[in-house]
Amino acid sequence: MSIKGENVMKRCLGLIVIGMFFTAAPIVMAQGQFDHVEVGVFADYFRFAQTSPARNYLGVGARAAFAVNRNVQIEAEMAYDFKRNYTVTYTNGVNSTTVNATFRTLHGLFGPKFQTGSGPFRFFITGKAGFDNFSFSNASAPTGFTNAVGLSSGRTDFAVYPGAGIEAFAGPLGIRLEAGDEVYFDNGAHNNLKVTIGPQLRF
Repeated sequence: MSIKGENVMKRCLGLIVIGMFFTAAPIVMAQGQFDHVEVGVFADYFRFAQTSPARNYLGVGARAAFAVNRNVQIEAEMAYDFKRNYTVTYTNGVNSTTVNATFRTLHGLFGPKFQTGSGPFRFFITGKAGFDNFSFSNASAPTGFTNAVGLSSGRTDFAVYPGAGIEAFAGPLGIRLEAGDEVYFDNGAHNNLKVTIGPQLRF
């Protein structure tokens, strides 16, 4: 084979390699482009177990996660639970009235999330630490409620949260369902069920 022919073959081979690269690159990027960052919003259900009976709170929240690798993310989230009205029985045991207790909770959590990969369906477990901030106004609520909850003007406690859930994605858009035990510490550990559900975006 002549030197000229070898040069032509080398050029053709180079063009083929370059063409294969540009053909494969979008496929590789398409497979991994949704795995670096996740953001989402969610509806928050928090069962506050320190009253009798336990009280159910609803709120909203948001979260963001950054991938360490395809199976591990570092995630932060914050949620706010709206105030509730309570029916409180006064000391005579007969009369009752509904008062606006203006009791709210703010949750802030940060920690790792371990997942089964980066496909359209993923199971995960998570363990986070942070705080629960309880704010309370007793302007129109009986003192008995503040004593039952253990609050006078509000408090911030250390909290931990082990949880698990599932995510389902169609491209960059998905939905996430999660449940766990949010434990805050104040003269001991206090366990509270927490459930969240909402849309996710990954990119």
